[in-house]
Amino acid sequence: MRILLVGEFSRLHNSLKKALQELGHEVVLIGDGDSFKNYPVDTSLAANFLNRYFLLRKFKNALFRFTSINLEHYEIYFRFLKVKKSLKNFDVVQFIHGNALKLPLNLQLKQMQYLHKHNKKLFLLVCGNDYRTVKFLQKKTLKYSVLTPLFTNEVKKKAYQSLLPYGEKKYEAYYLKIERLMHGLIASDIDYFLVIKNHKKSLGMLPNPVIIPRNKLVKPSKKIQLFLGINQSTKIRKGIGFFEKALEVIAKKYPKQVEITIVENIPYREYIKLYQNCHIFLDMVYAYDQGYNALEAMAQEKVVFTGAEKEFLDYYALQEDQVCINALPDVNYLVEKMSWLIENPYKIEEIGKNAQQFVEREHHFLKIGKKYLNTWEG
Repeated sequence: MRILLVGEFSRLHNSLKKALQELGHEVVLIGDGDSFKNYPVDTSLAANFLNRYFLLRKFKNALFRFTSINLEHYEIYFRFLKVKKSLKNFDVVQFIHGNALKLPLNLQLKQMQYLHKHNKKLFLLVCGNDYRTVKFLQKKTLKYSVLTPLFTNEVKKKAYQSLLPYGEKKYEAYYLKIERLMHGLIASDIDYFLVIKNHKKSLGMLPNPVIIPRNKLVKPSKKIQLFLGINQSTKIRKGIGFFEKALEVIAKKYPKQVEITIVENIPYREYIKLYQNCHIFLDMVYAYDQGYNALEAMAQEKVVFTGAEKEFLDYYALQEDQVCINALPDVNYLVEKMSWLIENPYKIEEIGKNAQQFVEREHHFLKIGKKYLNTWEG
């Protein structure tokens, strides 16, 4: 098969690409690398020209501040036009997000229609905050979500200016049009399966594909290493503040037993190197299942604080604390769980091994690649 993967913001498409290639298929990945994360792509749509020169960058930022016109979108558009003739005759085109091309909506719709016309099947992943996710979360059917800080008035709407527009009428009209072009919608974990499980085009859940690394857990010796990586643009909606407060307590409680590393806005390649030697990896609070960063850390036998709600445990037939720690929006709870691990380091090894085995069993990139092929062909 010839497969075109559009967009990347977590390594999902990169890992899927590797699986599909090893299974004998031709795969092309296009996208902008997702800002500072700089994920690998085959064809880059990144607005490098506007960001290369100081005066241009300053003008671009000023224009956006006063008019909301984002010139980066137009550079991406022209870059797409340069390569669009090569984006024909694929058996499958899969989008990481409804806004995968990051273009002005009228232009993005035209390019989606172009890809629909010149390729066989289009699929849309539901693996991030998009129209259906935002509308679902706004109903407050879950006990907590990425919108909880907004619902509890912890922050103002301005803190969600990159997310809330996905629920507005303008984006809704666009999204419903592109949804009609899709052969089906695919969820990447429990959080997103809950969103689309009753949708007429839902093809169910295909877990995140993860490449299992060779390096194993660094056994706790003198100090237990805790790691927190922060993306400032998603910090509030991931509930990172709970981790920060818990770590302040842990640092005072165990000054000789622990070493804490906190980093912000680090490119992916550097990021994964920085947490290599940690034992406890803090991912996010407002989640029911694990995102991609959590799974990659679990694959390295880290004990990960992340989403692991009852829906997740039931789906995979797991026990609480078996493969990861369910991170709740409660500082005292987080401190209690971290303290338990620090005082019982053998549990770090036990949970870490279980975590790696779980990812190997349920998320191995080749297994998931085969599931994608079966779903696309079905």
